[in-house]
Amino acid sequence: MRQKSKGTGLVTNHIWSDFLSIAQHEVGVRVVETWLKAIELIRWDARQQVVYLRAPNAFVKDWVSTHYMMLFYTHLTRLLGVNNVSVVFVDSQPVAEAAIIPARLVTTEQDLTATSVVRHSPQIHATYQFNTFVVGPSNSLSYAAALAVTERPGLVYNPLFVYGSSGLGKTHLLHAIGNEIRHRFKKLMVLYQPADRFVNEFIHAIRFNKIDVFKDKYKKIDVLLIDDIQFMAHKDQTQEAFFHIFNTLYESSKQIVCSSDLYPRDLQGIAQRLRSRLEWGLVTDVQTPTIEEKIAIVKRKAVLSGQEITDEVAEFLAQQAPHNIRELEGALIRVCAFASLTQQSLTFELVRKVLVRPILTNEKKTITLEAVAGVVAKQYGYTLADLRSSSRNRDIALSRHVAMYLMKRVTDKSLQEIGAFLRRSDHTTVAHAIIKVQQLVLNNEPLNALLCKMEQQIRS
Repeated sequence: MRQKSKGTGLVTNHIWSDFLSIAQHEVGVRVVETWLKAIELIRWDARQQVVYLRAPNAFVKDWVSTHYMMLFYTHLTRLLGVNNVSVVFVDSQPVAEAAIIPARLVTTEQDLTATSVVRHSPQIHATYQFNTFVVGPSNSLSYAAALAVTERPGLVYNPLFVYGSSGLGKTHLLHAIGNEIRHRFKKLMVLYQPADRFVNEFIHAIRFNKIDVFKDKYKKIDVLLIDDIQFMAHKDQTQEAFFHIFNTLYESSKQIVCSSDLYPRDLQGIAQRLRSRLEWGLVTDVQTPTIEEKIAIVKRKAVLSGQEITDEVAEFLAQQAPHNIRELEGALIRVCAFASLTQQSLTFELVRKVLVRPILTNEKKTITLEAVAGVVAKQYGYTLADLRSSSRNRDIALSRHVAMYLMKRVTDKSLQEIGAFLRRSDHTTVAHAIIKVQQLVLNNEPLNALLCKMEQQIRS
């Protein structure tokens, strides 16, 4: 490789740093972190006005060349002070040069390589078993299908797709499948992977030129459990990678189980061909439990915690969380802990005392959609009419999405009810907005703080 002078290196480093800063404002942090920082500006030929770039692999080169070439032309021309530039990609970086990767990134690369030889996923929680899952009318089909999958992995209900609102037991079922298969078929490789972790793993594979390692890892999996697949929405290349992994595993009769908060065809931002494949096997839903089921859950969890509770206490606790089992379990943990620490019996009076402040979704009953819309509209300087309008103005759209997110978070209204209130004909629009806001707050601390502030105002 041609050696460059120290002065030239400083110039190109400075130019590239400025370019990345500009690109971050124009296309966002995620694009820069995922794709553009993987590119290196190795030489600037001022005489020929040619910028030489190097990508870690052909995959990154093709994607960047297809989607961001105009970005290179526009800003490198201005930064280099010329009328026009040509952009040329040279061969990928030799392996020997990997030593220049910062130490903090080497750790991530080592982690990625290490995970490729793990036989069983350490993320499968041993406490999530079929015998601790309370079965009732709201979840019986999903339970039966999950259990059937463990008896003949890859041969029945493949793929199995379980959907339902947050906190109703989907994750419990996925872990139970993993635990049961590991018990029955000790030689099978089982991997539980939340979708957001799959996305991050794919990004690291691109950054460190480990796409082949990434693919090889998933080819060796016998049972793949993907939780919350909706978090792959609008991530085209991640979906492309998962699409091929899905095909490879399916054609080899390897078991695939996915969960989501929506039916496959309602997943906005997921490619049609992938949604279609998710419906190839069996699709089941987990519904809101009945009061009887919630009472049974409370009693079962209490026994597992070494506590005895009366029917009166169990029913009271069940009524405190009308929709979410996770919140119900949280309430039980709180009262059990209080009783244990204060060395008191778990009486009805004690439970009422501990839960006197509405910490659960019971408080959602007193919050209206109008109240949420009022707080959001005031914060952003709009009116309810603006939120209900068809305007696609960026600021109005953001405030509308925030309103939908908070409405779902602090009320017990369905997606359909929220959509109808905001004059949206399709509930999937609301689901898409909620997912979008959830993704935004991951890398936007000011927005996260603002949402917390508005939620406090609404609840108070």
